[in-house]
Amino acid sequence: MSNLQNLTIHFPRKLTFGNGSISALADDLQGLGCTKVLIVTIKPILNQLANLIADMESKNIKVHINTDIEQEPGYNDFEKLMLIAAQADPDAVIGIGGGSVLDVAKLVAAQLNNTQSLNEIVGIGLLKGRTKTLICAPATSGTGSEVSPNAILVDDSDHQKKGIISPFLVPDIVYVDPLLSMSVPPHITAATGLDALIHCIEAYTNKFAHPFIDMYAIEGIRLIAANIVQAVKNGADEHARSQVSMGSLLGGFCLGPVNTAAVHALSYPLGSSFNLAHGLSNALLLPYVMEFNYPSAVNKYAQVAIALGCEPQATDELTAKAGIAKIEEITALCGIPARLRDVQIPQTAIPEMAVNAMKITRLLKNNPREVTYADAVDIYNAAY
Repeated sequence: MSNLQNLTIHFPRKLTFGNGSISALADDLQGLGCTKVLIVTIKPILNQLANLIADMESKNIKVHINTDIEQEPGYNDFEKLMLIAAQADPDAVIGIGGGSVLDVAKLVAAQLNNTQSLNEIVGIGLLKGRTKTLICAPATSGTGSEVSPNAILVDDSDHQKKGIISPFLVPDIVYVDPLLSMSVPPHITAATGLDALIHCIEAYTNKFAHPFIDMYAIEGIRLIAANIVQAVKNGADEHARSQVSMGSLLGGFCLGPVNTAAVHALSYPLGSSFNLAHGLSNALLLPYVMEFNYPSAVNKYAQVAIALGCEPQATDELTAKAGIAKIEEITALCGIPARLRDVQIPQTAIPEMAVNAMKITRLLKNNPREVTYADAVDIYNAAY
């Protein structure tokens, strides 16, 4: 153990997992003495939240609801919401939705009453505090934002994704209620579920991997790989939804202390330049980054393959390669396109995409194999 890097992980103060678990929200708010709340959510699940909101209002909690975040948010989107949030002056900010909604809710809670500007907190460990209660409940099984110290926004000035990483972005209370994900359509279930799978794979094979996080990562891989196809094909399957939700949660715990690597770094330009959904961007690139990476971490990628459901082969290298083939099989069964050209990304954009990907040093430094500009170009071309 003496050779291990130091590890710091920030857990939520309270985390509840299970079908219907979010029904405890009103009682928890009342116990905290909250009288005004801002709920950042999405329109498609407002009907699901009707009883929850009525329960809050019956306890004399004033509820402000905002559904303005409909895609990956930018600085301007965040600043507009901050004006609304400041006027509402809530005791607690509650994010119920996908990763973009949760990220924004986390930042709103942090920035209310904060003298730091948004630009001053972009980066790692620059946010100095949070005075508002923060509660998150994922409505998709994917980003793990509900338990991570990370939030991502698109900088409207250069169209690049920027990360805010701080322990103050870890929520106080988290409800992982798989029933919230039941209405998520198949293509979103696929993209977000595969994103969660990638969190686990990139953490497990990371240059800074740690045995404590490996436990979460390898079990997350196993749960998601075994259940994601069924969750996509039959969204009413509560067992499959629950298993993918648990896998996503475990992937979220990987994000703070270890984080992701080249898949995510290379996917950022697909989202910022072509508005491709985050999960889809990652899923498109995963097998090609795995192909690039596995020679530098053969044993780890062999273990990934076994967790994905592959039988051990004669050598670790053959097992690792079987894992890459398994990923291609799972993504195909989930209806995810196999190539960049399938989502109308022009090959002429690859050099600029590689330039922008190389700026994501906070993730590239984690990759088990160094990625140069030429490597990034080669990976994009392989994916094309």
